[in-house]
Amino acid sequence: MIYEALLVFGVVFFASFIFDVATQSKHALMLRHAREAFLFFVIGAYFIFFWRRSGQTLAMQTWRIKLVDMNGQKLPLVKAIVRYCLAWCWCLPGFIVAYQLGLKNAQLLIPVTLGFVAWASTSLFDKDGQFLHDKLAKTRLIQLPLPNTQSNPN
Repeated sequence: MIYEALLVFGVVFFASFIFDVATQSKHALMLRHAREAFLFFVIGAYFIFFWRRSGQTLAMQTWRIKLVDMNGQKLPLVKAIVRYCLAWCWCLPGFIVAYQLGLKNAQLLIPVTLGFVAWASTSLFDKDGQFLHDKLAKTRLIQLPLPNTQSNPN
């Protein structure tokens, strides 16, 4: 997740630059909701593109993890979109609680972290170790075998 976050940071940085140039934004809070919606779609496009193309983002390729449907096939577009939206459940409930309680700054970390841990723990209750958003989207992560790096002596 950390490696994926670094890659997504680059995507968000570049997309934010494009947004600021296109809208002539001079301040981060200017057009805040439009920026957030734009970034939601840009991040979604990043994940959905890679999940549809090969079943792997760049970070998933490094860790030999692949996203497939329940039959082990390439994801249809609708399942990729549904999975992306459901994946926001890692942190969205915590943000909603924090908003409802009026929490700011470092206080946000408590509900977001608790929600993150609760969502991650859903994999402990699944016989295949899959996360809840994968179960709901009818997708699954699979571990790819190590590539055969031994050369043939023939």
